[in-house]
Amino acid sequence: MNDNVNNYYHTVQTMGSLRTPDHARRWSTAVLKTLGVNLDRKTKKKLAKALPEDLGHDLKRLFWLVHFRNKNMSKQEFQFEVSKRSGNSDWQFAKTPIQAVFHGVKELIDNETNQAVAQSLAPDVRELWQQA
Repeated sequence: MNDNVNNYYHTVQTMGSLRTPDHARRWSTAVLKTLGVNLDRKTKKKLAKALPEDLGHDLKRLFWLVHFRNKNMSKQEFQFEVSKRSGNSDWQFAKTPIQAVFHGVKELIDNETNQAVAQSLAPDVRELWQQA
């Protein structure tokens, strides 16, 4: 694992109030999968290409046969989906690791990709992205 990825997981662990690097990885995967489902195809590819391979893989890993993006997804719905994927039952706590992952991702990408992701997200989720 390269330094960028190690630094990313350290950021997620620290900012996300997570106990171990394994927790950081689990939450990162849950957030990236949920994010991937909520981006349009072009933006998802652009973001995946901008990220280190492991993280890009997590973003693209979830595949739905019939999938329609929820363009009006609320923050609560997003947090609930992420907490479910991470194996954590407290959807309210999920906001902290979500913001840590978003912050870590934004440190790895350029401003153009950041703006594309923001534009692709539902308004409520976009707010979470922009606050990170």
